[in-house]
Amino acid sequence: MTILATASATSSAPASAYFARWIDHQTWSSWSPDTEWVTLDGPVALGTTGTLKPTGAPKTRFTISALEADREYTDTSRLLGARLVFQHLATETPEGTRLDVRVEITGPLAGLWVRIMGGGFAESAPADLGRLVAIVERATADTIR
Repeated sequence: MTILATASATSSAPASAYFARWIDHQTWSSWSPDTEWVTLDGPVALGTTGTLKPTGAPKTRFTISALEADREYTDTSRLLGARLVFQHLATETPEGTRLDVRVEITGPLAGLWVRIMGGGFAESAPADLGRLVAIVERATADTIR
């Protein structure tokens, strides 16, 4: 296993607000500009498959591989000889909601895929999380007013 990126943040918004964004696939491009679009083949549920179109790259199929309401959303993409895993966690703490993102790749051809995809995840994961926090906190503040 190779960890491609990690990112963490703390937010005043509740974990449920982040989970709602993670499962709203049509809005992913608003906080992840490297994503052109995402579609699901069924309802949001463990095992549901979908297609993701990264900006400037071919479409890729993925599966929702972990799903726990208001806590975790993880998807796994199958690549030739590898699996690319995006894990998103939200944990309520006394300081607020702790958010953790982890991107990892496994499999016999993982090293090849790392060279093909480059090191962009190390930069994009924290930036995407920062954009998501800004969007969710703004939306949460607007609903409180």
